[in-house]
Amino acid sequence: MTLRRRTALGAALGAVAAAPAAMGQEQDWPSRPVRIVVPTGAGGITDLLARLVAARLSERLGQQVVVDNRPGASGIIGTEHVVRSRPDGYTLLMVFPSHPVNPSLKQRLPYDTERDLAPISMITTVVQVLVVPPSLPVQDVAGLIAMAKRGERLTCGTVGPGSLAHLSAELFRSMAGIELTNISFRSVPEVHTALLRGEVSMFFDNPITALPMVRAGRLRALAVGTARRSPLLPDVPTVAEAALPGFEVEGWNGILAPAGTPRPIIERLNTEIRGLLAEPEVRRVLAEQGADPAPTTPEEFAARISADIAKWARVIREAGIRPE
Repeated sequence: MTLRRRTALGAALGAVAAAPAAMGQEQDWPSRPVRIVVPTGAGGITDLLARLVAARLSERLGQQVVVDNRPGASGIIGTEHVVRSRPDGYTLLMVFPSHPVNPSLKQRLPYDTERDLAPISMITTVVQVLVVPPSLPVQDVAGLIAMAKRGERLTCGTVGPGSLAHLSAELFRSMAGIELTNISFRSVPEVHTALLRGEVSMFFDNPITALPMVRAGRLRALAVGTARRSPLLPDVPTVAEAALPGFEVEGWNGILAPAGTPRPIIERLNTEIRGLLAEPEVRRVLAEQGADPAPTTPEEFAARISADIAKWARVIREAGIRPE
């Protein structure tokens, strides 16, 4: 046998030997604890969801699933950590609405948002509620737009540039064809205070902070940003049906893994996530947070990320927001 043939045969035998080993690793997964990296601080909705998912996954996988908070730079620090981790199913990432926005807000990301991560499933969607102070003399979205078109100054509270509230306002301004001044605050309570003082005309809020204010009569809900009405506010129309057909904004959270994670592990995680999101107790906790369970296939989640990257890139470009 020639040297060339012996070398080729050795390589082939090595590949055959390696294949069962790799397959065995996937079949044995998980054989040790799994981490869900949360690219925000503890205590927020993304952290709460990650801890809820981790607790249920621990039971379903028979291994401890822990949450690892790595906040900073609108989620970029934690995301980069996951991208650079081994694609073995032991490091996962919980993302939030900034994930598809960052490619347009940042001049350089240390990763490719679509190429370097493997979607597993969306977890939830969160409705955006358009609220105004009761003192504002409008009862619906059409009246709000008419107010602006009469030349009256309309202001919108936001929490930081590039936040979902900010981009929702920019999309609203563009589709309505009105002048709208955004005023940035450090926190949602500060926006609420400004609304009650009449310093701000409107705000795209999330349910967990909006609903108590609406139910107490301190704020008025004009519409929700989702394509369909929210069970949390069944009598409140969508922005699309009220005045702006095609308007759709909602927050979401989802789970991803480093690109290259074996498909059987992705599919196992997807199956278990679908199962836990169907549990009555999980659905009850989500409802308390104003969130709806929204499991998807990996492909559906990938398509949603891609569509949102394109959507927010257009909004950011038309708003004249310059990448940092």
